[in-house]
Amino acid sequence: MLKTTYPYYLANEPVSANTDLAVTDKFSGDVATRVALADAQAIDKAIGLALAAMPAMRAFPPFKRQAVLEHCVKRFRERADEMAMALCIEAGKPINDSRGEVTRLIDTFKVAAEESVRIDGEILNLEISPRAKGYHGYVKRVPIGPCSFISPFNFPLNLAAHKVAPAIAAGVPFVMKPASRTPIGALIIGEVLAETDLPKGAFSILPAHRDGADLFTTDERFKLLSFTGSPAVGWDLKAKAGKKKVILELGGNAAAVVDADQGARLDYVVDRLAFGAFYQSGQSCIGVQRILVHASLYAALREKLIEKTKSLRMGDPKDEKTFVGPMISESESKRLAGWMESAVKAGAKIIAGGKVDGAMFEATLLENVARDADLYRKEAFGPVAILKKFDDFKDALATVNDSDFGLQAGIFTDSLAHAHEAWDTLEVGGVVINDVPSFRVDNMPYGGVKDSGLGREGIRYAIEDMTEARLMVMRETW
Repeated sequence: MLKTTYPYYLANEPVSANTDLAVTDKFSGDVATRVALADAQAIDKAIGLALAAMPAMRAFPPFKRQAVLEHCVKRFRERADEMAMALCIEAGKPINDSRGEVTRLIDTFKVAAEESVRIDGEILNLEISPRAKGYHGYVKRVPIGPCSFISPFNFPLNLAAHKVAPAIAAGVPFVMKPASRTPIGALIIGEVLAETDLPKGAFSILPAHRDGADLFTTDERFKLLSFTGSPAVGWDLKAKAGKKKVILELGGNAAAVVDADQGARLDYVVDRLAFGAFYQSGQSCIGVQRILVHASLYAALREKLIEKTKSLRMGDPKDEKTFVGPMISESESKRLAGWMESAVKAGAKIIAGGKVDGAMFEATLLENVARDADLYRKEAFGPVAILKKFDDFKDALATVNDSDFGLQAGIFTDSLAHAHEAWDTLEVGGVVINDVPSFRVDNMPYGGVKDSGLGREGIRYAIEDMTEARLMVMRETW
């Protein structure tokens, strides 16, 4: 269970400044714990101490960075049950999904530990013309400077880890703002980091209300802002970020395409589609929102998917049998219900689910959703998916691209030609063949195009953003 109160972490140290932030159990609605909330003065102090920590962090050698990350892996394994239950309570995430996220947290820190000792440079041959005879170039990667991290509510552990772990590997100090609805996971990470010998000021983890956290975006002492969250907020932050580098991991309305040759394995396809659409109540930016099915398979897949959707158990996320828990808040549930009702008024049909009770939103399938409907055009971020048939594979790819978003897409096909055509054609950050777009492994480059963001996460790719190339030119003969 959760502790009664949690401090924030300022320059590696726990600070019980207040208990102003109430964190609720998302299923019961009761206050589960209280957390120290940072004000502008604390945030400013953290930034100053992060800047002061830069010389020590640059001097903190790779083997020590690796040791810090390995310590985290060990402690996260020891505290796995505690962390999973905390996640289940603060996010309303079903306990099995919560355990899975703890596993991914551990994987992410393991990969970072490996990458921390292989941040390499290169030797350049500059003798491309007579004037450069005797000159050689040497490139190394150096830490970019203090970084600002803002993490979201839906993966409070692992999406925080995708910022924290590469920062430690790269040797950059950071100040993190976890989502105020789900701060506990990041604070437990801070508790573990505080056990290490990271230089003072290397990290601060400061829950703060959005309207009081402008310094995370505007302060020029930060050299990088990494934000994961909604597109509207992300692009607004980019506009305010000034000269710093900005990495945005934003939303999507991901599509999965089921090709005509999938008749022999429809059961597998349906299982994966149901998982991708409804796991953790659909609150994933790569959750399956649009399902495009070849006309020859549409009726059979539709029947199986309806049956599968209706079988998913909704309820208390602490129950081992629960698959669909609450959405993050009743207001988010009402927002999505409004989109669904508008789509139905315009001619859509609910073919499974559709019931809403507070923050509980039943796993729901619709068909005949108009392409200009909010439920089609925007990010649902809830347990709703849309079925649509197609006759021609090229038309299906064009439909996938008919979106302001471009994070990931899934293609179920036995055709190597179709797999490559999708890879060449789809305007997304990643194409997943024979699985849902919701698939992610924590060392792969992950990110989107269009309104889905800028840059890539995945440890090695994040390290590249958190470091910069520094060139030395040497004239060795004259």
